[in-house]
Amino acid sequence: MEFDDLNKEIREFCEKRNWSQYHSPKDLAIGLSTESNELLDIFRFKSQSEQLEMISNPDRQSEVEDELADVLFFLLRFADLHDIDLEDALEKKIEKNRERYPKEEYESSNRKYNE
Repeated sequence: MEFDDLNKEIREFCEKRNWSQYHSPKDLAIGLSTESNELLDIFRFKSQSEQLEMISNPDRQSEVEDELADVLFFLLRFADLHDIDLEDALEKKIEKNRERYPKEEYESSNRKYNE
């Protein structure tokens, strides 16, 4: 499904429930953060092997998928309501990161550009 199709589906879903009144930029940003933290909570205090084991378990993977879908919902809703082209924004951000993190200097490094 393309972003446009997803946006249309989310827009119709929200319109049928009269939810636009609850979707200010601040509220959508809070929703995005909250859902991201719910995803993070699934993995809290788990070792990497425990995390990978959880994802390979269909029941636990379903929890992860639900939280990822919630994050995507809020992200798409925010972008749609405020005419943000996510594909274009991502392309621009990747280009900025190419300049900030030249391959020769940052390959196999997790340090930030200003460190």
